[in-house]
Amino acid sequence: MIKIAPSILSADFGRLAEETGKAEDAGADWIHVDVMDGHFVPNITIGPSMVAALRRATTLPLDVHLMISDPAQYIDRFIEAGADYLTIHIESNGDIPSILKAIREKGARPGLTLNPPTAVSRIVDMVHLVDLVLVMSVNPGFGGQKFIPSALPKLRTLRDAIDASGREVDLEVDGGINPDTLPEACRAGANVIVAGSAIYGSGDMKATISSFREICEKANEAN
Repeated sequence: MIKIAPSILSADFGRLAEETGKAEDAGADWIHVDVMDGHFVPNITIGPSMVAALRRATTLPLDVHLMISDPAQYIDRFIEAGADYLTIHIESNGDIPSILKAIREKGARPGLTLNPPTAVSRIVDMVHLVDLVLVMSVNPGFGGQKFIPSALPKLRTLRDAIDASGREVDLEVDGGINPDTLPEACRAGANVIVAGSAIYGSGDMKATISSFREICEKANEAN
């Protein structure tokens, strides 16, 4: 099942509740929330209080992506704020399997991701620990970057591992997604599509989300 997750990083932060509602009304499946700490990536975005505000603004699942150095210190706060999915980086500090286990035990769905320079072998054997695997197709930290093609073989490898596991694990792609890059990402196995500027920067969010879903479904049919 294809899921479209607009990234609020590209929304108008002065009208964030309204922008989230617009995405929901336009047919989004999830809301993607990028959390940056200024250490793991060279930018600072939002914290648990903003996630709590988003929780009040939408009934959609909140897909919270922690681009932070020490996720173990903050998972409780983000889960209490309303995160449904909580994704951490393999490159971050701490015992990653233990953190993923703690996320699940505390009531959220654990996710794991890796940066473009990181080998997919670092996470392929952890598919059984998560409900979501995210492949970054840009270097994290800023929106509006171009898609990095080396994400495609990672998606294919992870799709094979997920299928072999027999578990229902979503495979997400984030970065540089637009109508040109979307078909390849879907053919490679992604079923959750994160897009920021391509959705929030479009003149018609509903038409764009519908188009993204159709493009992905057609790409899968042709696979």
